[in-house]
Order: sequence, then C-alpha cells, then structure tokens
Amino acid sequence: MRNFQKPGRSAAFAEHGMAATSHPAATLAALEMLKAGGNAMDAALAAVAVQCVVEPHMTGIGGDCFCLYAPRAGLPVAYNGSGRAPKRATLDWYLERGFDGIPGDSPHAVTAPGAVDAWCRLHADYGSRPLDEILAPAIRAAEEGFVVTPRVAWDWQRETAKLAKDRHARELFLPAPHPGDKFRNPALGRTLRRIAREGRGAFYEGPVAAEIVARIEELGGHLALEDLASQKGEYVQPISTRFQGRDVFECPPNGQGLAALMILNTLAAYRGTELGEADRIHRLAEATKAAYAARDAYFCDGDVPVAELLQKRARIDMARAANPPPWDEPEHKDTVYLCVVDRDLNAVSFINSLFGLWGTGIYAPESGVMLHNRGMGFRTVAGHPNAIAPRKRPLHTIIPGMVVENGRAVMPFGVMGGHYQAAGHAHFISLVYEEGLDIQSAADAPRSFAFDGVLQLETEIPDSVAAELARRGHKIVRAASPLGGCQAIMIDHARGVLIGASDPRKDGCALGY
Repeated sequence: MRNFQKPGRSAAFAEHGMAATSHPAATLAALEMLKAGGNAMDAALAAVAVQCVVEPHMTGIGGDCFCLYAPRAGLPVAYNGSGRAPKRATLDWYLERGFDGIPGDSPHAVTAPGAVDAWCRLHADYGSRPLDEILAPAIRAAEEGFVVTPRVAWDWQRETAKLAKDRHARELFLPAPHPGDKFRNPALGRTLRRIAREGRGAFYEGPVAAEIVARIEELGGHLALEDLASQKGEYVQPISTRFQGRDVFECPPNGQGLAALMILNTLAAYRGTELGEADRIHRLAEATKAAYAARDAYFCDGDVPVAELLQKRARIDMARAANPPPWDEPEHKDTVYLCVVDRDLNAVSFINSLFGLWGTGIYAPESGVMLHNRGMGFRTVAGHPNAIAPRKRPLHTIIPGMVVENGRAVMPFGVMGGHYQAAGHAHFISLVYEEGLDIQSAADAPRSFAFDGVLQLETEIPDSVAAELARRGHKIVRAASPLGGCQAIMIDHARGVLIGASDPRKDGCALGY
C-alpha cells in the first residue's frame, strides 16, 4: 500500500468494469459505454476514437494500431492493424535517389493507415453496440470542441516546427493552444460521421481516400488509391514467455513485442534478492541493449526466428556496462495506449499511433486526417530484413501487452513511448511480479532507458545511483522529458475486483464502476 502522506495517486478499484487511458475524456467515454451495456471492445473503440480527437499529436485515424483481446475463458488473440507500403515504393527507387533513410516529415513515410480498417474488423467480430453509438463521443468532441489538458498542451507547444511546414496543418493547429483552451476539428468530426454510417469504405474509398492520395501525390509520394482500398489488417498468433509463474503475451513482429519478452527472459536469468536500485537499472539496461540489437538486426514484416530469439539470454557483467552497437535507427516516440475490462471480464489491450508527434505533419483539411509517419521505420539498406518494399509493413514500436495466469487473462497493460516501449513493458512487469509493487506504484516508479549509447535517467532517480551507474561505465544523461506512459488493469478473479492504474506522466486516469 502506498504512503498516503506522500504525493501520488491510489489505484482505482471497481467491480463491474474499468478503463484506463492517457486522457480523462477517453476514459470517461469508455466507462459510459460500459455502463450503457457495451462490452470491452465497444468501450476500447469509443476511447481510442476520442483520443484521436483530443490527443491529435499522438494518434489519429490516419495512423495504425495493434490489439490483444482476451475473452473471459480463453487465451488472447492478436490483431495487427498496421499499414503497408505503397505498391510503387521499391527499394531501388530510394537507393537510386540517395535516400539513407525515410524522412519522417516526408510523403514517403506515409504507409496506408491501418487504424480504421482494424477498428471496423474488431467491431464486427467482437463489438456489441452500433458503430455510430461507439463513435458518438469522438464526433461530439471534434465538432463541439474539447478543452486541452496540460500534457497535451505541453507536447503540442514543443512540436510546432513540423506543423508550420504544412500550410493546412498550420492553419488549424497553430498557434499551439494552452491548457484550458478549447479546440475543434469539425472536418474530422464529419469523417467520423461517415465512418459511423458507412464503415471502412468511408475512409479507404471515396472523397476521404481521394484527398489523402492527392496530398501525397502533391508532395511527390507513392501512395495510391489502390493502396488504400487494399489495406487489410489480420489476426496473428500472439507470442509469449513465462515470467514469475505467469505468461506474458505480446503481438509478434513486425512489432517489437518480442524484444520485451527477450528482456524479461534475461531479467529472469539474473534475479537476486540483494539487488539494489543501481543493480536493477544496470540489469535492465544491459538486457535492453542486447534485445534491441537483435530487434534492429532481425525484426521485420517477414520470417523472424521468434522461437530461437526467445531462447537467448544476454550475458551481463553486473560490474560493467557493455558497449552497445552503433545506433542508426530512426527515433520512435509517440502513441496512445488504453485497456478495458468489462463486467464479463473480457479484456482489451489496445494501442493506436501516428508514430512521431503529429506523424508526418501532412494534413488533409477536408477530411481532418493527419497522416502518420510509420514508414520512417523502414530501412533503405539492400539486404536488410526491414528494407522498404512494396506492400510491406515496417518495424513497429507500438505494442499492447497481456498477462495470463492459469489460462485466463489477469492484466492487460501497456507502456507508450516509442523505442522505450519494450523496455518499459519489461520494467513494469518486473516491478509488479518480481518486486511486488501494486500496479499504480509500478506505473509511478522512476524510469531509466539505455538508448543510443546513453543511459537516460528520470529526475527522481537519486544522484548517488547515477554516480554508481557512471562508475560501471554508463554514460548518464537526465531524461529531458518523461519516459513513456503506462496503463494497466489487474483482474482479481478470486475477489471479483478490478484494479486500475494510470501513469501520472500523462493527463489520464483509470476509472471503474
């Protein structure tokens, strides 16, 4: 139990249903859907649609998503809602023009957005309420406006340069709002209304698709109408590893969930009751460096040796930091994650993203669609497993998680934050199941991240710990912004209780009834 004399928040407790998101309006939309008789998938889709409006820098209908869904009496199923590269996007085209990567603010970073197709498929297969009812809160927020919350305003204000490059984005989104300002996007509301009436065709065909393609063609990109019309997500077999008597499930590559499982496997191999804070941070850093090296070498939309990689354990010298390999991957930052559990204990772990803040910054004004930049996850290196190719999906950082015990879900969870997500998953799970923290305390706990040759430490990690890590050979930097954002719901099957956590680094909350 937390110290009630210390600033912080309690975990949320409820009996009949719960949602945890990074924005209060999204959590409220999910909770109202549950109270109205909707199930976990209805509530998750209502929440993510709201987030596409109220957190426009992080996510949108012009982005991608992944989902893990666990029925009360069954193991999780995984859905890959990531988009494919245009048919004309050949590696030779980029090599002939001297591309050493896919620029994140260019039309070449736009793959076919996969989110709306995934929403419609998941709704058809697992939803129970009409799509117009599910999207109604998001439509209201877009058309009538919403009050900008502090973290959203802070992120918005620090990424204005990208918005300023696109005349349509500049007109709507600048100047950046302050906390408490009201913001409207009626064009997005109109598109959401079309999707509510017509389903996926409202986005992938007709005027919305035509405007998106026209914007990309105007800027020299390859996305065509046939690329949008043919976009389809798919159910995939989730992957898992055993940690502290539980099974931790992730989506398989082209996501980086496998890296989270690899980190957990290494942490389990270097357990110790006498580990201090510096030891735990060092152990996580070394496991992360090894797993991410494997990720960058092997993970792709193709044949990945999952079983072989899950057998590997990094060798860690607890006294000395290893030199990481040179880092030449694009930086992956931003997304939203949410989870929902309903009265029947169906559980949804859901993540939706534009990739970098504001995606490409390319905005389609008539449809209200900001286009993501997930294609910058591709490599332009001949022979690399993650090299760009027609109709191929790039390496994705966004990963929903699910913990299963005795054959049933006990915790949907996720940690946003681009590259950090795999390390964040492993850190959160180790705090809960190895160190025994409650899930809110685990979400609150200070974070570290070994990335790009440095070890980032959040400001709450003591200077004495930082000094010890430096002595072991880590190059220490203090994180310039919070690392990640966590949401989780623990299902106490024995007592029939739901326990929710929401990261204080974001504006959101966990609520139940």
